[in-house]
Amino acid sequence: MKTNILMDDVQLAQSAVEALLKALGPVETARFLALPVQKRTDSVRRHRDWQRHADKNLIFDNAFKAQK
Repeated sequence: MKTNILMDDVQLAQSAVEALLKALGPVETARFLALPVQKRTDSVRRHRDWQRHADKNLIFDNAFKAQK
């Protein structure tokens, strides 16, 4: 079995930037790295939003139709 050795964080970042530069060029790489990080909605809020818009009857019909 082949053993994989992980590179450290600095090597990983350098390799990633080099790959981006090779694939995209300097301008597009800079644009990509400057993209804003989207903030994730926490799971409780996301679940409550889902519940608010969920159709209870449709969910129950789908969940229990195999038993009919």
